[in-house]
Amino acid sequence: MEYIPAKTIVTKTKAPAKWFGIDYNMNIYKGCCHGCIYCDSRSECYGVDDFDKVRVKENALRIIRDDLRRKTRSGVVGTGAMSDPYNPFERELELSRHALELCDAFGFGAAIATKSSLLSRDIDILQSIAEHSPVLLKITITTARDDLAEKIEPNVSRPTERFEMIEKLARAGLYTGILLMPVLPFIEDNRENIGEIIRKAEDTGVKFIYPAFGMTLRGNQRAWYFQKLNEQFPGEGLVAAYRKRYGEYYECTSPQARKLWEYFSEECQKRQIVYRMEDIISQYKRPYKVTQITLPF
Repeated sequence: MEYIPAKTIVTKTKAPAKWFGIDYNMNIYKGCCHGCIYCDSRSECYGVDDFDKVRVKENALRIIRDDLRRKTRSGVVGTGAMSDPYNPFERELELSRHALELCDAFGFGAAIATKSSLLSRDIDILQSIAEHSPVLLKITITTARDDLAEKIEPNVSRPTERFEMIEKLARAGLYTGILLMPVLPFIEDNRENIGEIIRKAEDTGVKFIYPAFGMTLRGNQRAWYFQKLNEQFPGEGLVAAYRKRYGEYYECTSPQARKLWEYFSEECQKRQIVYRMEDIISQYKRPYKVTQITLPF
């Protein structure tokens, strides 16, 4: 791990806040050591060399404090898009924790995406933020099987631990759900896997599941992914299947996507689990909407 310079950390989202209603992005770390074989952030377009090496932005907390102080409007600060904010170094450094304290102090909400059970450490701060602003917790789970996760996500909390954490977060009154993405073609894209995730999610008290039945592949990300497929699934012909089906395409939608979506949506509806983006945003922000009252004089 090493420190790198940064001028700003909390930045306004470029497009309207359609992605989970996030208004600002915050990445304290650069690179990730989770070792997920499918990670899109490896793509050369993001310019992260030696992606598996975690780098920390110098004076991150001072910069975040100044960034938040200068914002003319509060909003939801999202983290976890490019690098998991709860990597192993966070346990000692506590930069994500202290950044959440700053969000709390300046009246901002928080939206966190992670695969790490370390997130539960910060329940106290998240509850404090939730007293005044929206909090959205997104836990990535692509398979319910610990043995399969060990192959495709080798250095993160196993699905069993993540489900346990979701239950803990939900019991703490925090709006928590699952990012069911990516769903890897020919590996995870089957009813058994999707059904098991939904059933276990229901048991935890999860509020939402947001899916993507497929994955992205481009440039060095594709080369890395194919290398790992050969290492982790030798003799199964997965690389040949990908090349035949997708060639050099960026979007690799599962051949089962339509059937999986029909099955997934029906199962979620039966269990009253939200799964559409607009419904998730509406649900987690609704308690903080201020209704303007017109007085009769």
